[in-house]
Amino acid sequence: MTDGRQRSVLAPVPALSSVPLLVVLLVVLLAACSPGPTSESPTPSPQASPSSTPAPADPPTATAQPRPTSGSCHRLSFDEALSPTAGTGAVPCRKPHTAETYAVGTVDNLVDGHLLAIDSARVQQQVAQTCPARLGTAVGGSLEQQRLSMLRAVWFTPTVEKSDAGASWYRCDVIVLAGADALSRVQGSLTGVLDTEQGRQRYGMCGTAGPDEASFERVLCSEQHSWRAFSVRALPEGRYPGRAAVSRAGQPCKDAAAAIAEDSLDYQWGFEGPDPDQWAAGQTFIRCWAPD
Repeated sequence: MTDGRQRSVLAPVPALSSVPLLVVLLVVLLAACSPGPTSESPTPSPQASPSSTPAPADPPTATAQPRPTSGSCHRLSFDEALSPTAGTGAVPCRKPHTAETYAVGTVDNLVDGHLLAIDSARVQQQVAQTCPARLGTAVGGSLEQQRLSMLRAVWFTPTVEKSDAGASWYRCDVIVLAGADALSRVQGSLTGVLDTEQGRQRYGMCGTAGPDEASFERVLCSEQHSWRAFSVRALPEGRYPGRAAVSRAGQPCKDAAAAIAEDSLDYQWGFEGPDPDQWAAGQTFIRCWAPD
């Protein structure tokens, strides 16, 4: 069965910077869901008489998918992590895995006495807000430290068929990005990992080269790298302020980079800010970069 929901993938966007040749790529993991085709319950066939042609057997009715378990770990591919639905198979967290379920809940799909479909915009928006908001409780660290890491939240809901059979859960998983289109395998739980300096270093966001170079790729700071995302600047809430205002708001990254540079008179710095689409998706901050 093909599911109609789609989840956006990591994509580079233009950067804003005070360094003329510096182009910093912003990679944002967004997500939006919607399930696939529904199935109808079969109509019972009449009982056959001895002289009639035997009626075909009824197809099996849908059964609700088992509710996921918080704390379970999974071996998901990158595409599976971006899928709106996921299987229930799990592996011990002590073994290599790519996703860990940190929250499970029930969707609120009752409005004015009517049940909303699992793929309705209201239900999907509810889950898309809930899972990222609960990520910090699972992985620890400050909001800035989360935004400077390669940890991301992904989420799943039942298929329409399973929802029609009574499934109404949502599942929040944490994944570790290993680049533009790959996941990192980890062993052990990611619970509270950003509460430690070792965890922040291991799962921090770094670059393989200067962001203006063709070989630039985002990688874990535990891998070989030469640039690091080191600071985040929140923008005022409200409507998108425009690229000029975002550019002005990024200027403090210059002083921040000078403060960590070996030579405050000779250093590089850059920053990236959201475009209108990213702003609408919740990317309301600027990220500062510098050589590491």
